[in-house]
Amino acid sequence: MTVGLGLSPVQADEITITDVAGREVTLDAPVDRIILGEGRQIYLLGVLNPDDPFKNVVGWRQDFSQADPDSYARYETKFPHLRDLPTFGGFKDGTFDVEQAAALRPDVILMNIEARPATEDAGYDDKLAALDIPIVYVDFREKPLEHTTPSMRIMGQLLSEEARAEEFIAFSEEQLGRVTEAVESSVSERPTVFVDRAGGYSDDCCMSFGDGNFGKYVELAGGKNIAKDIIPATFGTLNPEQIIASNPDHVVVTGGNWDAYVPGGNWVGMGPGSDMKAAQKKLLNLTKRTAMTGISAVETGNFHAIWHQFYNSPYYFVAVQKMAKWLHPELFADLDPEATMKELHSRFLPVDYEPGYWVSLNGN
Repeated sequence: MTVGLGLSPVQADEITITDVAGREVTLDAPVDRIILGEGRQIYLLGVLNPDDPFKNVVGWRQDFSQADPDSYARYETKFPHLRDLPTFGGFKDGTFDVEQAAALRPDVILMNIEARPATEDAGYDDKLAALDIPIVYVDFREKPLEHTTPSMRIMGQLLSEEARAEEFIAFSEEQLGRVTEAVESSVSERPTVFVDRAGGYSDDCCMSFGDGNFGKYVELAGGKNIAKDIIPATFGTLNPEQIIASNPDHVVVTGGNWDAYVPGGNWVGMGPGSDMKAAQKKLLNLTKRTAMTGISAVETGNFHAIWHQFYNSPYYFVAVQKMAKWLHPELFADLDPEATMKELHSRFLPVDYEPGYWVSLNGN
């Protein structure tokens, strides 16, 4: 197996991994040619290959530039060759082109676990298997607390970057432990929290999280997610009456720059380099919705926004730290999530840190 045209051969060995779907997959590693079934998998590759996260990527789904354009712009500036990568449709919406993928001769296709049912229903897995192209499932969205670490290890194995993967895992566990250990030992009263998923993205209200993803982050941070017993799955919707009746102590809106989807929308544009004045203005506007009528979080200013992509990246531990600061400011007076984010970038990521990942009406 060779790294590519004109490059010297690299010794590859056959390995068998177990992906997050529980499937055993045998292939040669290190892999040289990868197709990303979701562009935001570059968050993980950025950790493993910070000198050039795209060096093994021969094609990817286009979602990164649309779902997280601020981060995409920073990667594009540093790695302009990403613009030349072929882009694909999605497995879930049935627009993936098997022939196009086969022409790129990938060693592996990385898929997020939520696409598995559609992949199998459409017969993509059988078609790719017939072409000797393996699929490996990873996940840092459906069950980030359970699957992010094994997903990082899997990708470390595929790229023969196991040591780098373990260094990141140790850092993330250490940073998460700074919150969870204090919560377990010192928190007796848990403030109630409503997580407003992509608040302002549409006029409907209100998407949220059940006992998963950001809903779990709330619990880890020492809060009580008001949707935990209402939404049976990870993602779902609360009606305004349920929110008003719950009277949450805090509201956490997840936000991003979604001009590609809802141009000029009421979403709060969180992300690197975010305009904080514009974000605060939009956040204030979201307090005027019917669902926020008379709730404690509006009265106290405990109304916050945070980068939506913490739900779909291996950086979730930073979101837990920030929410812990909001929920228990005295307990976590010495915790500095921004310093954690800076260290994450300086030690592991290929792009420089820029603030803009959170904002609060109370100024914290």
